[in-house]
Amino acid sequence: MATSSENVTWLTQEAHDRLSSELAYLLGEGRLEMARRIEAARDEGDLRENGGYHAAKEEQGKQEARIRQLQQLLEKARVGDAPHEAGTAEPGTVVSVRSTDGDEMTFLLGSREVASGDLDVYSEQSPLGSAINGKKIGESATYALPSGRKLTVEIIEAKPFTG
Repeated sequence: MATSSENVTWLTQEAHDRLSSELAYLLGEGRLEMARRIEAARDEGDLRENGGYHAAKEEQGKQEARIRQLQQLLEKARVGDAPHEAGTAEPGTVVSVRSTDGDEMTFLLGSREVASGDLDVYSEQSPLGSAINGKKIGESATYALPSGRKLTVEIIEAKPFTG
């Protein structure tokens, strides 16, 4: 089965290991711990008026959603460096742009799961990410802000993300 680059999330080995460990914990000890919390809350009495029980069930739903998210992410993940064309904004690159109003910003084009530190992240499916994806240094792209206003940015740097 061929995987298009749109469906691939590139992860560093460290990010892959961290996410795999989180998933293993959630599937094992995390589920057991949640079951114990629900059982303890259930033992407190009438479930209709048992805030602890309802809170634990809500937390269980969030945990199961995170498990599904991690499974999907890891299923599509490729470990290593994303293939990069020098000077091109694409997933796995740190991109610097300058807007027409003179503001500059630098961010990772890719997945929040990969980023570390204070680096902002824009998905390649976001309005900005999809507008600049594939653009080379010196090229411009226009995208819609949440307010509906259009903003044009110029790619001023694109380099591989190294963690």
